[in-house]
Amino acid sequence: MTAVETDETGRIAVVGCGTLGASWAALFLAHGFDVAAYDTAPGFADRLRASVAHALGQLGELGLRGRGRLETCTAIEAAVSGAIFVQENAPEDEAVKRAVLAELDARAAPGVIVASSTSAMLRSRIVAECRTPERVIVAHPFHPPHLVPLVEIVAGDPATGERAAAFYARLGRRPVILRREMPGHVANRLASALYREAVNLVAEGVASVADIDAALCNGPGLRWAAMGPHMTYHLGGGAGGIPHAARAGGPPRPRADRYPEGPDRGRRILEHFP
Repeated sequence: MTAVETDETGRIAVVGCGTLGASWAALFLAHGFDVAAYDTAPGFADRLRASVAHALGQLGELGLRGRGRLETCTAIEAAVSGAIFVQENAPEDEAVKRAVLAELDARAAPGVIVASSTSAMLRSRIVAECRTPERVIVAHPFHPPHLVPLVEIVAGDPATGERAAAFYARLGRRPVILRREMPGHVANRLASALYREAVNLVAEGVASVADIDAALCNGPGLRWAAMGPHMTYHLGGGAGGIPHAARAGGPPRPRADRYPEGPDRGRRILEHFP
């Protein structure tokens, strides 16, 4: 397979042009890429152009004023033809994803990465009908991707994952590469765990909804904007870092079936840190 370099400027195909696809399209355009867009919904072109114009205005305020050209296509093959990268944003329906990705894989030029914006589906399932699945990746953004930098990447081929990460980094995104696939990837699982506890606190009558939200926004949320939980506890451990925090019982108690109680509990926690 011939690798297409993603540091060149060319045309990007955006397939699926709802709010997510429009946001991606605006980001690509603002960085100087031409965009060929396709969607099956009647009248999508007018809605897409309106959404893209709004997003480009926001990006312009941030200093991104690229002059990529937007083209809307009436056939998927026209959108993919000549594309150096494909961003797919079809509905979160496995059968639909499998069919769309198989068609994109069949039509995209050799070496072109096909990236799916799925938020929860397993890559191994949605690429099942592709002839060259190694060039098809999951690239899950946080909405809206033209403003929120996170992109979670799941790739079957490590080199393809690295190429995709370099491409998104060029767009000012923060790619995170998963070492193995997981339903919901990383960020949504973390967010879901937090929300489950927030709902539990309401159900237990601990505090009001407003105060629970305030507790997060005015406390740990301020830290989390700059650092994740591992770094937070590492700094909280002072000069001793996470080892000191673990010995002091700082991090939340892990699952008992993985980390049995005992004097070496801290050591067992630390075995799972690089």
